[in-house]
Parts: sequence; structure tokens; C-alpha cells
Amino acid sequence: MNPRPDPGRRADGLEALLATKEIVVFCGSGGVGKTSMAAAAALQSACRLGGNVLVLTIDPAKRLASALGLEGGLGNVERRVPDDALKRAGIEPRGELWAAMLDTKQGWDELVLRHAPDEETAMRILENRLYHNITARFVQSHDYIAMERLYEVHGTGKYDLIVIDTPPTRNAIDFLDAPARMADFFGGRLLRWLTMPYRMGGRRGARMINVASKPFYQMADRILGSQFLQDIAEFFLNFQSMYDGFVERAHAVERLLRERRTTFAVVTTLEAAPLREAEFFMEQLLARKYHLGALILNQTLPAYLRSPEGARVADLLVTDPDPAARALMDLAVPALEAPDRTARVLHTVGESFRNFSVVAKREAELRGELADAPDVVVDVPRFEGDIHDLAGLVEVGRTLFESDGSRRG
Repeated sequence: MNPRPDPGRRADGLEALLATKEIVVFCGSGGVGKTSMAAAAALQSACRLGGNVLVLTIDPAKRLASALGLEGGLGNVERRVPDDALKRAGIEPRGELWAAMLDTKQGWDELVLRHAPDEETAMRILENRLYHNITARFVQSHDYIAMERLYEVHGTGKYDLIVIDTPPTRNAIDFLDAPARMADFFGGRLLRWLTMPYRMGGRRGARMINVASKPFYQMADRILGSQFLQDIAEFFLNFQSMYDGFVERAHAVERLLRERRTTFAVVTTLEAAPLREAEFFMEQLLARKYHLGALILNQTLPAYLRSPEGARVADLLVTDPDPAARALMDLAVPALEAPDRTARVLHTVGESFRNFSVVAKREAELRGELADAPDVVVDVPRFEGDIHDLAGLVEVGRTLFESDGSRRG
């Protein structure tokens, strides 16, 4: 990749922003197009900026792998997008585009093998009956492994830019809190209480089971089986042996996310619910001193709906459509032989333009209200149909990079 500009300077577009960064974290609620935006930004970065670019997604659907021309799907191991696939989509890449999909199960297995004090402890954890359910269903499990995978890949030094598509959560701030919460959980008071009889052993431990917590364990045994207490105690006793590694890695991930070469891109539509979440998340990023690089407004209406010329024509079509209908009749278009019907159609067209114009102006007002916080604000218009191939990602990527960028009112 070409020498990068100063990561501390203010960018004037998404391309300039990503040219200064090593990590960009795409965040947003579910259903706003975050995965497509992340993939398109990574694709354009590989093509325009050069170097090795990785997009790490959490989207389990195979459509992204198909769109990138990767037959057989994506997994935890990075795969390079073939150059010939990019060329068939009409682009000549300057660099290499790689892709991977977060595999939570494999990520946890690798985490255990890396942090366990010895192989025997690691095997006991991996073979425990509770391990698979807890790592798959624990609230912070996916978020934490996404953080771990980002840290691990960045540490290899293989990629000039890493684009990560974060898990869609009800509250995107969970992603940032995942490392600290996971460390707190495995070192928390509840787990110390549950495992105390096993850690203490002997008559005192047995007395605690019989007196202090017997009703709890009796209920648990009825619901989950007689091995519940032993399984959960053994699991967490073994897992707590990795506690120091969790804490150390949580602090390291937090430092990485605050570095000058890391930035966040918040993706949202201008619908009420995702917009509220995006506003809250931007506030939290700034309060926690993370770099808010970009706000990407997806599925926005085109700027021509706000043009004065369009408004004047729409007003004429609504108030007096007959002259326009007669002008069309003069063109001798067979489908327009009924002047009354043509006038009604033109009146409807004018009304539709005016209605969309109202929405477009409101979108512009919302955009202006949001533009103060991020370096770059990008509008992405509605595309016809889903983005399902490389050509579609190329079109989205060009829109992202060729937007006039920051601080438009």
C-alpha cells in the first residue's frame, strides 16, 4: 500500500479516511446494510489504495461469499478474492482483497487453546458438556470472539487494512463492552460462589452445599440432571485458570481500538429506530474517546428531489397538467391519445414528486443535525434490488468513495 497520510488529520471523504487507517469497524443495528457497506468499502480500498485488505464479516449467509466470487463459502480462515473475478466485474485491483467469516465455535476453541495454562486443562474445557452451550449462547460470546479475532489478525501484520463487520445487536455498544464484561463474568462473585465448595473441598465445602445452597442445587438437578453441579463447577474452575489471559487481552483490545490508526464507521438508515441507535452509539464512541470516522446513511433519496427546478415542474403538473398533456399529445405518442387520462397521470406524477420531496428535505435536515460528530458523512442511495454480486458491490463502493464527503448540509 502507498505511504499513508497522517492518521490524525481530518479526512475529506471515505477514501481519504481509510487511506490513513489500519482498522475500520463498521457498526449499526441489523437490517441497515452494514455487511454490504463493509464489503464494498473493503473492495474499493483494495482496488484504489492497494495493499492487502481483509473484510471480516459475521454474516452467516452465503450470499456475501457468492457476491465475492468465493465458491464454497467463507470460514474462519481468510480466503483471497480471485483477481479474475474482480476483472470480470470491470475493475483492476491494485492490491489484494481477502475475506473471512467469523466462526464463533472455532474462535472459542482457539481462544481456549491459546490461554489455557496447559494442554490438559484446555482439553477438559473443550470436552465439558456445558462448554458448547455456554460459548454459543452466552450473551457476550459472539461480540467477544469478534474482538479476539480482530486483535489476532491485526497482530499478524499481514493486512494493510482490516474492515470488520460487527455483530448486529440490540445495542451496538455491547460490542465495545464485550471484553471487559467477559473478564468480569469469569472472575465474578457468582462463579466464585458456585465453585467455592469444589475449590475449598473437604467437610467445609460439603457443608456449604448442604446448608447454603442445597435448595438451589436440588432445583438445578431436577431441571438439568444430577451432573449439573459437577459439570458447572469443573467447567468454571478450569475456565478461571485463563482469567489473567482474559483480562490482559481485554486491555490490549481496548488499546487497539483507541489507537490513531483505528476508526469506526456507523451505518444506518434514516428510519426512526436504527437512527436513534446510531445517534446513541456515536455519542458513546465519542464519550469513550474512540475515533468516529464516518457516518454512512444508507437508502437515502436522491438529491434531485430537493431541487427548486423539480419542485416548480411538480407544482405545474399538479395545478395545471393540461398544457403538459397537450405537449405530449403533439409528440404523437400512441399511448397518450386520451388527453384527460394523460393529464391525470401527470397530476399523479407531480403529487408523487412533491411527496418524495418532503421526505428528501427531512432527510437533509436530519443529515445536517448528524454531521457535526463524524469526520465524513456519506449518502448511499437506494439501489434497485439486492446487492448479490461483485458488480453490485463495485457500484456501492464507488458511491461510498465518490461521495462529496464530509459536512454537507
